[in-house]
Amino acid sequence: MNDKNTWEFGTRQVVYGAIGAALYGVFSWATNIFPLPAAGNVTFRPAVAVLIFFGVAYGPWVGLLAGFIGNTLGDALSGWGFYWNWSLGNGLMGMLPGLAMAAIIDFKARSDIFKGVTWGTIGIAVGILFASLTEMFVGGIDLNTALLGYFVPAFLGNFVVTVILLPVLMIAFAAVASRRGR
Repeated sequence: MNDKNTWEFGTRQVVYGAIGAALYGVFSWATNIFPLPAAGNVTFRPAVAVLIFFGVAYGPWVGLLAGFIGNTLGDALSGWGFYWNWSLGNGLMGMLPGLAMAAIIDFKARSDIFKGVTWGTIGIAVGILFASLTEMFVGGIDLNTALLGYFVPAFLGNFVVTVILLPVLMIAFAAVASRRGR
């Protein structure tokens, strides 16, 4: 993982980004039937942990691609159409945790899991805040609705999922990598 430049962008990042986007999109679609109490189409998305994991494991470009394309795919499969601001917000949710890639050495070490969850939380906050605030211009909502009706439920749902599932994904990844001699 750490033998590469954090900002490297090449075939490897495109391939991992596509895999992450497919997983995030399909898993999001599968749970988009579970709405959270919110002002708009905010749903329970355990797939957010997959998105955060791809950023942490493979870097910011992979996280950005997985989030932007994956959200677009999940929304399309759900019949919701394309909302650029939410897709970009999801891209930011994957990109920012990718900044932790260089600092994470051991995916099963508590300190490195903590780094992943912390950067994931930052990504969620920035990505969902971006999407919620831009909804004021795109959807004509007020600040109160943007913050309390969109940001708070989406942030809390994504945060809980990340705190619970990201460590599981990181530990499982470390176990598979150790069996493969990495």
